[in-house]
Amino acid sequence: MKRYAMLSALALICFSCGQKPAVNNAWPQGVKYEIFVLAFADGNGDGKGDLKGLTSKLDYVESLDVNGIWLMPIMPSPSYHKYDVSDYKSIHPDYGTLGDFKAFTAEAHKRGIRVIIDLVLNHTATNHPWFISASSDKNSPYRDYFIWAKKDSIRDQISKKKVTVDSDNIRQWHEVNNDSTAEHYYGFFSSHMPDLNFDNQKVRDEMVDVARFWIQEMNVDGFRFDAARHLYPSDRAYDCHQFWIWYREQLVKIKPDIYMVGEVYSTDRNEVSPFAKGLPALFNFDLGSRVIITLNSGVDSLQLIANYAEQIDFFKSSNPEFLDAPILTNHDQSRIMSQLGNDPGKARVAASILLTLPGTPYVYYGEELGMRGTKPDEFIREPFLWGDEKITTRWMTPRFNVLDSVADAKAQGDDKQSLLNHYKRLISYRNSSKPLTFGSIEPIADLPPNVIGLKRSFDNETFIVFHNITSGTVKLTLPTDLNAFRAIGFATENRVSLKENELTLPAYASVILTP
Repeated sequence: MKRYAMLSALALICFSCGQKPAVNNAWPQGVKYEIFVLAFADGNGDGKGDLKGLTSKLDYVESLDVNGIWLMPIMPSPSYHKYDVSDYKSIHPDYGTLGDFKAFTAEAHKRGIRVIIDLVLNHTATNHPWFISASSDKNSPYRDYFIWAKKDSIRDQISKKKVTVDSDNIRQWHEVNNDSTAEHYYGFFSSHMPDLNFDNQKVRDEMVDVARFWIQEMNVDGFRFDAARHLYPSDRAYDCHQFWIWYREQLVKIKPDIYMVGEVYSTDRNEVSPFAKGLPALFNFDLGSRVIITLNSGVDSLQLIANYAEQIDFFKSSNPEFLDAPILTNHDQSRIMSQLGNDPGKARVAASILLTLPGTPYVYYGEELGMRGTKPDEFIREPFLWGDEKITTRWMTPRFNVLDSVADAKAQGDDKQSLLNHYKRLISYRNSSKPLTFGSIEPIADLPPNVIGLKRSFDNETFIVFHNITSGTVKLTLPTDLNAFRAIGFATENRVSLKENELTLPAYASVILTP
């Protein structure tokens, strides 16, 4: 027993002692980090996050052992969130310049961190030159870049019958300059976001050219595609699937290893799966919802791992190269800590579940600190807590993330038992493990309802993982077929123990067992 306890303790402190395992820089596998630049780090003292501030904090990002950064939109836009683009080949002035972006990318690459940027193909801003021209002149060469209809032909379609999970907008056809007699334009999300017309080959070619610019001129490694299922109306889903197959073919010609991850905001696997043919990585919104339900109930009634493994197999039937992008929450959802009732134990085991799954897990900035927040959206995108007023942004007054409620990055970095160091240890261990990085997933059956178990296998190597999803200690007798797993490779708690075939898991603890 002493031998196993020692291994557990070593696994627990492997990061803080400075003897972390060698990082596996496999691409596109590996953990990714999502950043809202406006909220992250202020590099020029104006209170707004920018690229220079982000560059100055790359050492922090590197310390997380992630191998990729996803930046929410960075292009010029009239909105704070920048999901309505007015120039596809520039940087928003608040964030800096194209030169600042190239400097950021170069510094990220030096650290083995690749750069993924948000690319919004579905719509532009109303102040984009294309739309200004198209809306002011029916003979404009850009008129057919957008979708137009006479009011009489769409009278019964102007307002949608119901909202969708990713849009609460009920009006889809919009007037130009309050002229109700003129042709209306289509905007799924908002009147401020006119949809582009992807039946027009010129629009398609424009978007290939945009991607080429960011790949060849700006050295990005991949794209996150916003609203990927809305390029066509919902009754034209097949056309949408075919577009992404075509678009991927064009981008691979430019950069053979381009990484493409899509937002198909749905928990219906039948709706999501066909997109995997053109978007070989997709965010797993269903998983995040199931993790929250499971941890708040303390019972694995949803059969989390069995469902997840079945789901991945289902997606791979559409594309054998499919690589899942599991998340807990992102910038469109109330933060995971708030959804778990601000319970630090639940937050820890949520991270443990996420980081022991296949694919490319994504961590939303501040999640590793336990940052809180519920909608409206501004309050789930609050300033990152650095513990340094000079670099901390002031783009908004935070409601949830103040020092009375959340410890900052500096304080947590100095605390070996902090949530931040929990994330660091897990990611570091994951990077050292081929089964966790590349392996398949299989549920372990016949476990108590308060324990989640899974196998991760690659080549001839298998690890098994157990998560205690409750606030009480669990004693588990290992099934006979798992008797070969006798060593604690990693534990999130130094009180985890394995004696003979009895495993003890303290509250919300996780363990990885190896042969």
